Amino acid sequence: MKHLINYLFIRGITFPFSLLPFPVLHFLGKRLGSVAYFLMPRFRKRALSNIALAAIAHTHAEIRHIARLSFQNLMITCLEYSKFARQKKIEKIVTCRNPEEANAIMGQGKGVIFFCGHQSNWEVLFLEGTSRMPGVAIGRPIKNHYLYQWILSIREKYGGKIVNPKSAIKEGLRALKNGAFLGIVGDQGMPDSGYASPFFGRTAWTSPIPALLAYRTGVPIIVATTTRSSGKYYIDYSPPIWPDLAESMEREIDRMMRLSLKLLEESIRKNPGEWLWQHNRWKQQTREKLKSKFRYDSLCILMPSDQERFNAIASNLHTLRTIYPREFIALVIPKAFAHIPLLPDVEVHIYNIPDEMLLHDLRFKLIFNFADHPKAKSHYMHLSAFEVITLSDLEHLAGPCHNLSETFTRALCYAS
Repeated sequence: MKHLINYLFIRGITFPFSLLPFPVLHFLGKRLGSVAYFLMPRFRKRALSNIALAAIAHTHAEIRHIARLSFQNLMITCLEYSKFARQKKIEKIVTCRNPEEANAIMGQGKGVIFFCGHQSNWEVLFLEGTSRMPGVAIGRPIKNHYLYQWILSIREKYGGKIVNPKSAIKEGLRALKNGAFLGIVGDQGMPDSGYASPFFGRTAWTSPIPALLAYRTGVPIIVATTTRSSGKYYIDYSPPIWPDLAESMEREIDRMMRLSLKLLEESIRKNPGEWLWQHNRWKQQTREKLKSKFRYDSLCILMPSDQERFNAIASNLHTLRTIYPREFIALVIPKAFAHIPLLPDVEVHIYNIPDEMLLHDLRFKLIFNFADHPKAKSHYMHLSAFEVITLSDLEHLAGPCHNLSETFTRALCYAS
């Protein structure tokens, strides 16, 4: 009953938007997105941190501007669902600028794998594609059955079919062998996939299914990107990435995935405000090991100036690196101990006075305040940090322990 009420409520408040022209809808979406930027601090912080870590902007003002544009883009996308439910001719609002090569491949009875990301309104890719050719796409269901059925009716209105990720390989192979295209949104963080590739210079776990299916069927991957301009959408296809069946499957999967992600990244760089920076793209771990309170991909550790305490924590930093093996870590250490070798694969900042520990940096989502700086929590929480944790906090969470290494493990991780 709760899901039905929520569904009716959403349909009711979004119906008026379906009657508005697209330019007016985009105008309202931008205004509402700016409001959402301020009212949704957790999503705002994640966006700010991700943009800063991706290093596509140089100042805080530029980072915040891109984040705000991303919220506006997301709000426009949400408002457009009811609009696309009523839209009869998709070609009036969406144009593919270079469909010729993909059309030629499919004209020969071969399938194509369209690899895409959460750009502008990512729903238009499948709508426009299935208005011209048979296609299947992978879509993860949401909990609200009524709402998801409505979304499915929009996505499948031109004859396409949405398949569950659990049957992605089976249904994908069937579609490609029948000469249809397969659409895959491939920019989601999937640490359980077993495959990782650089994305904006950082390790990103990604499903290798697009390249796996391409290799098994001999069809190409085409990276499909979207942009919004003057109230309309434009789709661009990359040149086809064909599998080299003479090479090993493992090497070809890595090559095709790296190239596909590189092309997507290049497109995002051109219009960074139209990408979904709010999602947890660079998450490094699954839920089984780390407690959710501490499951973040970028950390900053403030080291104390007291020598005895510094040495105790320094000798156990390897435990933190074991707990966070692939995460970005920055160390802030006092100048007096700058000569002491610590972790080899971290970023190091030196401070002379305590307030120099308060870095004006939007990258960090989790702060370990081992220096017990009284202003650290308010400072970093005002930026992008979700949690600022002291050693006392960890000791309280861990309970009685024999050593600091055990304290870190018991406080941060689930019992194995």
